[in-house]
Amino acid sequence: MIRKIRFLEPGNLPYRVSLKNLYTYDKYIRTPGTGLMTLATIARSLVADTLMYSESISKIKWADVLDADIVLIGVFTFNANRGYELARYVRQNSHALVVLGGLHASMNYPEAVKYCDYVLLGEGDESILELIRAANDGKPMDFPGLAYFKDGKAVCTGKREPPENIDTVPDRNILYRYHKMAWHLTIWPQVHAFRGCPHNCNYCALVRHFGRRVRTRSPQSVIEDIKQAIAFHAPKGLRWIRHVLWITDDNFFAERDWAISVLNAIIDSGIKYYFTIQARFEVGFDDEMLVLLRKAGVIELSMGIEFLEDEAFETYHKKSTREDIIRSIKNIQRHGISVRGLFIFGADNHTRGVGKRLAEFVIENKINGMLIQSMCFVPGTPVYEQDKERLIHEDWSKYNGNVVHYPKKITPYELQQEIVDASNRVYTKRRLLHALFHGFWIHRIQFLGEYFWQKSICRDLKQELPYLKEVSRRQEEPAESH
Repeated sequence: MIRKIRFLEPGNLPYRVSLKNLYTYDKYIRTPGTGLMTLATIARSLVADTLMYSESISKIKWADVLDADIVLIGVFTFNANRGYELARYVRQNSHALVVLGGLHASMNYPEAVKYCDYVLLGEGDESILELIRAANDGKPMDFPGLAYFKDGKAVCTGKREPPENIDTVPDRNILYRYHKMAWHLTIWPQVHAFRGCPHNCNYCALVRHFGRRVRTRSPQSVIEDIKQAIAFHAPKGLRWIRHVLWITDDNFFAERDWAISVLNAIIDSGIKYYFTIQARFEVGFDDEMLVLLRKAGVIELSMGIEFLEDEAFETYHKKSTREDIIRSIKNIQRHGISVRGLFIFGADNHTRGVGKRLAEFVIENKINGMLIQSMCFVPGTPVYEQDKERLIHEDWSKYNGNVVHYPKKITPYELQQEIVDASNRVYTKRRLLHALFHGFWIHRIQFLGEYFWQKSICRDLKQELPYLKEVSRRQEEPAESH
């Protein structure tokens, strides 16, 4: 009889750290993911005693977890090591059925099955219910959407079709101690509105995980989720604070008509809040959409710019140009919406000075803030399959912005330095002072927070430099020997 289920979201910690005394996700940003919370909400429809822990929020109460019947751990690439360690600990200390899920485990199940009883493949909205019923009734786990380890090899029960009904509103109260942290200014309310993407960028794991067919939630479901998120993150006594809600979809405008219907629903609902949305550059040419965005309360678009060079766009199958990006940014800004830039370092054409070039682009085009990551090689993506021979290592805990491959025209050490240099050029004390006394008040607060967050990120990146310097030295030795 399945009477108790626990979900765990690991932090980004390496192997062999204390399982009892540490919790972390990021030094500043502690916002938990909504995907695992949604899955836990679905599971609770069958098992009332269902609870989730996130190491972004709290320590795990092991006395509570180890007597559960099912423990499901959701992992991305950057926290896979920690997830495997949690799975090993549960298996050694309890009789629970241990299940791994999430993007990394699903796309790299031949590795993940070694640490658990089953891997939940793809989206688990429907298969989690089948797993619970099968475990409860003692039936074979032979339905599509599972993988497991048998006779020394990974066995897959077959691909499962993605769910069509994705209207579940995650119950935020299902996450342990979330209500105690929800007021914190570094925890943003989040809503995920659809799944899938029609594009085919080589480095994107989401396309491979969710598919290229876009499946949307109903506007009514999105509005209800937004209302619940706002209410949850506005504790009694602090409701006067007007904050920002992050709609986390990578490209909210993949289905234009649906996006318009959601924006109109927000406007008609009377919700008075600020929103930040992620987008591709094309939305900058859609004046009707930009007018609606502004009217709905969207103050910022986080644009997946990725690269600045047309050569890189072509190499990684991203259908844009530098000129397109600039024109889009300017038009978005003309509508009173700021732009945040999301960038990738480590394209095949990148050379020394790429950090300076990026910083100049950000400053010249008045981009409000930025996130830079080195090329991320998630197992199952084309860029991973094509370039895995160029990987320095597969220590997944370092796949969080660090350089993990050998670029073609620059050493790993130099590329890591370029990321730090770009950040230091954009987030200067002079620009911080200017930001604090100019512009919209929320943008002032954001830049202040980002300034300290970026400094923390740079400190972490610098800690990896000695290792990357040695790696780069060894890389160059054969050439020098000739």
